[in-house]
Amino acid sequence: MSDDNEPGHGNSPAAWVAVVVMLIGFTAGTFAFWFDQPLFVWISGGVVVVGLLLGIVLAKLGYGVKGPRYVPKNHS
Repeated sequence: MSDDNEPGHGNSPAAWVAVVVMLIGFTAGTFAFWFDQPLFVWISGGVVVVGLLLGIVLAKLGYGVKGPRYVPKNHS
């Protein structure tokens, strides 16, 4: 049932780093909003944008799914 043309579903270092950084930003922003701290809400929004840019940069550096530095793991 394996397809050799499968893109990997974003299971790469670039994707993991981007998602983790953005999750931290969303979580911090939620708490900042809850505690009525508008400055920290905006800072958290910036962290989310940084996470997105970090994922793009890492993918361009070869850590994306089809990058030369990414080594897929065999799932058996």
